[in-house]
Amino acid sequence: MSIEVKVPTLPESVADATLVSWHKQPGDAVSRDENLVDLETDKVVLEIPSPADGVLGEILHGDGDTVTTGVVIATIQEGDGASVAPKTEATVEAPSAEQQEERPYKSPPPAAETPAAVDTGGGAPVNLDDLSPAVRRLVAEHNLDASRIPGSGRNGRITKADVLAFLEQGPAASAPAPAAAPAAAPAATPTPQQAKPSAPVPPDPHGRVEQRVPMTRLRARIAQRLVEAQQTAAILTTFNEIDMKPVMELRNRYKDKFEKNHGVRLGFMSFFVKASVEALKRFPAVNGSIDGNDIIYHGYYDIGIAVSSPRGLVVPILRDADQMSFADIEQTIGEFGKRAKEGSLGMEDLMGGTFSITNGGVFGSLMSTPILNPPQSGILGMHKTMDRAVVENGQVVSRPMMYLALSYDHRIVDGREAVSFLVAIKECLEDPARLLLQV
Repeated sequence: MSIEVKVPTLPESVADATLVSWHKQPGDAVSRDENLVDLETDKVVLEIPSPADGVLGEILHGDGDTVTTGVVIATIQEGDGASVAPKTEATVEAPSAEQQEERPYKSPPPAAETPAAVDTGGGAPVNLDDLSPAVRRLVAEHNLDASRIPGSGRNGRITKADVLAFLEQGPAASAPAPAAAPAAAPAATPTPQQAKPSAPVPPDPHGRVEQRVPMTRLRARIAQRLVEAQQTAAILTTFNEIDMKPVMELRNRYKDKFEKNHGVRLGFMSFFVKASVEALKRFPAVNGSIDGNDIIYHGYYDIGIAVSSPRGLVVPILRDADQMSFADIEQTIGEFGKRAKEGSLGMEDLMGGTFSITNGGVFGSLMSTPILNPPQSGILGMHKTMDRAVVENGQVVSRPMMYLALSYDHRIVDGREAVSFLVAIKECLEDPARLLLQV
């Protein structure tokens, strides 16, 4: 019996999505709930699982196609894959979970043609069909020369970690070597973001090259929202500084016992979340939003935590943060970070939020002006803690200091409220007992 594979219901705020890469080809045996294809929306990458055991039949929409809710993208012939579809040269064994990253990705080559290979003089030619979908997507997205990437996988195969490590070496390492002649550089298999790439730009007379890469859906959505925030809100930023010594001493005193009792490390973010909640309770306008000519004062505290991922910045939400313990906050943030790197955050993790926190200090930022996450009216920016000379009781002493920044929508938040909000956070963190006593 033939079973249809359909695009799942997308949230109301998401009009369509893009098929990123098929993990199976027609004729491959599939198991129920096994991921068939990755689906990229404006916010996250979702997996479309197989609805039954059987054999993948016809693929109706390929990599790079834009689809909407309920669209049939493939069919599955239900039954025992081994008996229904005998192995052919174009069929590969379904990999185990451990082999998923390094599996060879085989797609049947056209008749009388050989698979494309990359050979730009930097090393041995690399067959693109032997790269996993994730690796092939990264190589094409960043226009890399795969022959220059050292492989650490089985039989020297290039893994996703190898590509990411290669990119971290900087532009000099990741820039593709110029082709010796136009005919010697066959086109690489395009990713969804590069399904219709622009014509290659030839080097200028001085040998300098450029590359034009279309934005991913997530990056385009981030760009759109940031521009909307700048155009629709009256954004101002106010600053203050805090002495981190009390929090650092408290953390050092109890971190080992905290980790032993709760199974999670005690970080600084939980202190900032708790301090922000207390400040939001005192100044509800910072926790509000504007809807037309109305102001909505939220009676709950859903705090967005900005997290970096390989695809860009995402802001998963701590729901009812005022009801969470320090351990709950640290555990949830840790899970968010892990799932962001794996690309497994769900749409429900990113929807909503009444206030946001971003920590540029982890990248070394000393001071910045964060941009609002519409329709929120406030975002707190944390920064790097540095020892600085300060005057305390008439004496110059060294203290670990951090600059804090609050960007706010001046249409709903007055300057007095914004400044007082930061002062409230400063008081809570410089005297952490206030967080326990809520004073």
